Amino acid sequence: MKKWIAAIGLLLFLFTADSVSTSAAAEDHWPQWRGPFFNGMARGSAPTEFSDTKNIKWKVPIAGRGFSTPVVWGNKLFLTTAVPTGKLDEATAAAAAERRTNPNGGTGEGQEHKFVVLCLDRSTGKTLWERVAKTAFPHDGYHRTYGSLASNSPITDGKFLYVWFGSRGVYCYDLDGKLIWQKDLGVKLRMRNQFGEGTAPMLAGERLILNCDQETNSFIVALDKRNGKELWRTRRDEISTWAVPLLVEHNGRQQLVTPGTNKVRAYDPANGKLIWEAAGLGLNAISAPVWQNDLVYVMTGHRDPKLMAIRLGKEGDLTGTDSIVWTHTRGTSYTPSPVLHDNKFYALTDTGMLSCFDATTGKPFYHQQRLPQPDNFKASPVGADGKLYLASENGAVYVVKMGEKFEVLAINTLEDQFFVASPVIAEGELFLRSSTQLFCINDGKNK
Repeated sequence: MKKWIAAIGLLLFLFTADSVSTSAAAEDHWPQWRGPFFNGMARGSAPTEFSDTKNIKWKVPIAGRGFSTPVVWGNKLFLTTAVPTGKLDEATAAAAAERRTNPNGGTGEGQEHKFVVLCLDRSTGKTLWERVAKTAFPHDGYHRTYGSLASNSPITDGKFLYVWFGSRGVYCYDLDGKLIWQKDLGVKLRMRNQFGEGTAPMLAGERLILNCDQETNSFIVALDKRNGKELWRTRRDEISTWAVPLLVEHNGRQQLVTPGTNKVRAYDPANGKLIWEAAGLGLNAISAPVWQNDLVYVMTGHRDPKLMAIRLGKEGDLTGTDSIVWTHTRGTSYTPSPVLHDNKFYALTDTGMLSCFDATTGKPFYHQQRLPQPDNFKASPVGADGKLYLASENGAVYVVKMGEKFEVLAINTLEDQFFVASPVIAEGELFLRSSTQLFCINDGKNK
């Protein structure tokens, strides 16, 4: 009996040690959308100053069009793109054009694309492997300026890479590029105004979570990350959203927090059952939620802007209850996701105004401070070593000091670049993906 108990104890120890080491390893890299902590923060530091002629370790062109954010594990960097083949399905293109209701929406429909997964050597930018996940004619287009057919960022657990091309399916590769499994969700998403698909998968233990909000028949689904088997699917009373679910844990219970136009909801990742919900956000749910202690933060901007801090712990409908700890209706982000660090919540508007709130009380340390030069933002800010990095449409990357006072430390410009994908920081290096290039920036203080 004692030997049996000892053996069990050893197994538990090894399992725990492996879990801890895996978690610690993830913190040194950028394994998912919004980084290792899902709050936009990285460990370590990153260069403050750079230009086309200063601190560029390497840059490489990226074929096709894709605004997904790269992920980094070890010496490998992964990203996706969609490359047109030149073939056109005229019937599909005509049907999509007939459905078009917004002049900014709907381009690329009916044009055959290769949906490509790339793995680059992080040290050199050299392509280690390239895989065509699928070749297809998209049924709908994407936003003419800010959209792409490869806007869903991948995710890795350090052993496998999970890639979601939206309506084109889900793909799991090992880190050497071997296809492990693929999954067709059996749906062609119809996004509002044909602005395109653009969320990201989330891992919850052994489950890969995909939120599929569209104009009708929205749902959230969990797949077994080991084989792609569907574990559960829950219908959602939502129209198009682009926000990524957030996995939180409160009092030993995990929850999937999913912002929505109608309601923000939390589901049990084990079975997809609703835990709580709350109304109050605006029309466009794009910004990713963040979480600290017992508060989760959700935000919409542009139309009916709203920032809500919601206290975890209760179930059911929380609308209008004391679970809504504080709210703001000015200075909220439309597209960029927030950064949460050291009890400070940073929100960047599309028009280049930055706010910093006390995350506990909602009190502004500063509110809607405009950056030194006119600029627009779709990329989300990231932070490291007390600095925020804000990449703009005009090729400028602003470095802002984190803290209670607004202070711009540097404005770095890369000529003829257009940033929609968010910056990435891993082990002292800054990675910037523009519409045409991928940059690695290193000031020589790190490897």
